[in-house]
Amino acid sequence: MRKPLLVLSALLGASLLVASLAVADVKLAAVISDGMVLQRDIQVPIWGTDEPGREVTVTFRDQRVSVIAHAEGRWMVRLKALEAGGPFAMTVTGSSTVTLHDLLVGDVWVCSGQSNMAMSVQRASNAEQEIAEADYPMIRLFKVSNVVADEPRTDTEGAWETCRPETVAGFSAAGYFFGRDLHKELQVPIGLIGTYWGGTPAEAWTSKATLQRNPAFNVILKRWDQVLANHPQAKANHEQRLAEWQQVAAKARAEGTPVPRRPRAPRGPGHHSTPSGLFNGMIAPLIPYAIRGAIWYQGEGNAGRAYEYRKLFPAMIRDWRRHWGQGAFPFLFAQLPNFRVFKAEPGDSDWAELREAQLMTLSLPNTAMAITIDLGEAGDIHPKNKAPVGRRLALAALGTVYGDDVVYSGPIYKSMSVEGRRVRLHFKHLGGGLVAKDGPRVRAFGVAGPDGKFFYGNGRIDRDTVVVSSAAVRNPVAVRYAWADNPLCNLYNKAGLPASPFRTDDWPGITAKQR
Repeated sequence: MRKPLLVLSALLGASLLVASLAVADVKLAAVISDGMVLQRDIQVPIWGTDEPGREVTVTFRDQRVSVIAHAEGRWMVRLKALEAGGPFAMTVTGSSTVTLHDLLVGDVWVCSGQSNMAMSVQRASNAEQEIAEADYPMIRLFKVSNVVADEPRTDTEGAWETCRPETVAGFSAAGYFFGRDLHKELQVPIGLIGTYWGGTPAEAWTSKATLQRNPAFNVILKRWDQVLANHPQAKANHEQRLAEWQQVAAKARAEGTPVPRRPRAPRGPGHHSTPSGLFNGMIAPLIPYAIRGAIWYQGEGNAGRAYEYRKLFPAMIRDWRRHWGQGAFPFLFAQLPNFRVFKAEPGDSDWAELREAQLMTLSLPNTAMAITIDLGEAGDIHPKNKAPVGRRLALAALGTVYGDDVVYSGPIYKSMSVEGRRVRLHFKHLGGGLVAKDGPRVRAFGVAGPDGKFFYGNGRIDRDTVVVSSAAVRNPVAVRYAWADNPLCNLYNKAGLPASPFRTDDWPGITAKQR
């Protein structure tokens, strides 16, 4: 009887040893790894897991900070504010010892949004040259894995990479150009954390608590509940269409004719539009990594619900700030560009209303907007000219975050006054003066009387104002500029930045009742 007991004892001992080794290692969050950029001038959290009750010590430069891992094994220390520089090494000692190498201290920016932030450098304009010239060892890139989660994740997958031609191709073009221009201007290391996913609405990037707390967002949650309720039937319908498509596609391939587009799977559990799903899977794992701020390029996924976005977008920004615990950190965003066909007559536009919602978000502190109404493509929702987008976001950072004396915004409407049959418009961000980029007249102005019907009008620059009138409107009460999906607009400041689309009225738009 002794031999089986000895075998059992040995097996038990081995299993306990394996279990002990499994928990008795100090582990760091994925974003805290070789090659990372640590944020300068503020406290820097370093966190991970180890055996509960184990003392963990972080040594970096002249700092040595210790903490005890709590009952769940999690631990976190905060380093005192650091000066820019590097490379440095960091040692983390607990149940085991981990040494991180090639660390820099500079400014860290989160780059987030949907497909126009996700568009990679290799898909952007002039890609071959841009990639070949992207040799910036003081810029580091971290790409967060695409994950939808029902609850906030504590970690993600990814690794910091030095910005070089062989690493930059798949990274966000807007994010890279933003970081490159900042690095050139500031001459400090720049860390870029890319967390983006195409086709996603803002509610997917907002925490469940924020969506549940505000009654205005009940409609979002109810809408998704309906999606889930409809999903079994939608899935069955999709599978039938998919089977039919496979037969048609096989025949087309055999005959050498074009293959029709594959049916798109319906939204349902695990879909990247899930409210809070991307906050849980792709934002929460980054918190509380010390950052300088965030840049954001999104809105296409909410364009049909622009009035809703008026509240949702600011709520998302406040949500991130509250969770990060760094106060009102800078949040810079790109306004939607021109898209779709040009229309010869004034009319309604859901994209114009979404741009207006973005413009209204500038009422939040520490926000700035890159106006891109001249950078779109009529037939492509993913315009390739991303270098100017990055540049304008960098100008916004330089002018509002770093205090540089630069013009960082195009003209933004301030006020109007009616002068008989004319309307005089006043602007902020004059940038040395107003100009009509390609002619003596300013285009894309609509003028309306009390009946609310708009007619295109003539606009002329008068010093720091624009005077607008229309022969069809005797008693003007409202003016709109570039109020269309794809307006032909030409109002700029002398710094070369375009004016933001705007309207002076508050008449209900076409998305006011969208649910």
